[in-house]
Amino acid sequence: MSIEKAYLLAGERYAAVGVDLERALKTLATIPISLHCWQGDDVGGFENTGGALGNGLAVTGNYPGKARTPDELRADLDKALSLIPGKHRLNLHAFYGEFGGKKVDRDAIEPKHFANWISWAKKNGLGLDFNPTCFSHPKAADGFTLSHTDKNIRKFWIEHCIRSREIGAAMGKALGKTCVTNVWIPDGMKDTPADRVAPRARLAESLDAIFKKHISSKLNLDAVEPKLFGIGSESFVVGSHEFYLGYAVSRKKLLTLDAGHYHPTEGIADKVSSVLQYLPEILLHVSRGVRWDSDHVVVLNDDLLAIAREIAVNGFEKRVHIGLDYFDASINRVAAWTIGTRNMVRALLIALLESPLIRTAEAAGDFTTRLALQEEAKTLPVGAVWDYYCESQGVPGGDAWLTEVKRYEKIVLSKRN
Repeated sequence: MSIEKAYLLAGERYAAVGVDLERALKTLATIPISLHCWQGDDVGGFENTGGALGNGLAVTGNYPGKARTPDELRADLDKALSLIPGKHRLNLHAFYGEFGGKKVDRDAIEPKHFANWISWAKKNGLGLDFNPTCFSHPKAADGFTLSHTDKNIRKFWIEHCIRSREIGAAMGKALGKTCVTNVWIPDGMKDTPADRVAPRARLAESLDAIFKKHISSKLNLDAVEPKLFGIGSESFVVGSHEFYLGYAVSRKKLLTLDAGHYHPTEGIADKVSSVLQYLPEILLHVSRGVRWDSDHVVVLNDDLLAIAREIAVNGFEKRVHIGLDYFDASINRVAAWTIGTRNMVRALLIALLESPLIRTAEAAGDFTTRLALQEEAKTLPVGAVWDYYCESQGVPGGDAWLTEVKRYEKIVLSKRN
């Protein structure tokens, strides 16, 4: 059966439960996913400040072919993007700047160090997002940055974050697409602290200094990212969920919800509608934690489907910025991007195809019909709709993309030492 014929037959099934396939696909094509650059080189970056990855971050695996230069990383992204339906974005960390072989410390980075990334994004019609890199640096070696007891170290990281906002604004201006600049820090303690108050007071003071300068929201949006714990900060994280939720609401910043930054049995889907009662917009970092914040490649599981549903069914597409955040060096890195992003897009498609009759039944108090329709939806022919959407976007449907990744591995990735 042809892809188009299968799609038309699927359309009959969905129409019977009140779903307009064309409208769903049109909406899906407007939702960008921000791919994370750090999957392509195992969170290595392109500077040399003498700092190991550390700070609670760990990349496992040594699959051959990782990107070693900005050009290689962009080539790998080009390949991944060619296999993902829709028009998307790229999320850059500050230590992926191009410094021309010179040592440029993080408190001295400028938009010019990201000129090639901006040109690449403009050529491909992509938006860019940004992050200060408050790890892998000698001044983060003891696990504290913006909440450090040393005023000079705090000043260094404040300046780095200020410059990161300015770079984000420059990206937004150059591309005509608002940049989201997200602040995450590793600050915390391995064992129980004697004082939880002072570090949080210092962090709030540092953040206020970072955000003091007004930057147009048309150019840059500021986000702050909490975490439950990390390796080396198991007992205390300064920037907890409660801290950043209060900060975001009181300072009118975006709150970042990372799928791996909460208790293992706690999902972020339920948080979306809660925080959007008080914040106009939020940022998501979609990941997959296995027993801990282990940043596995995103798969099409119940957690992902729940996140996508909260966005699509409630019409939050313009209020929720979707980014990915994982790093797996045990498999082909281009495939890791492709699998994770396609799954995020596919989860959104499934959500957009939800029958409106389900909500109608709930509103009428008919919970029997609600449950019945929710279960029936699980076996509707979404696969036929997905393949048609991929084909209409000029990318392979099904697993046909894997052949192209294998070919790219053979002729490009295998040549890298």
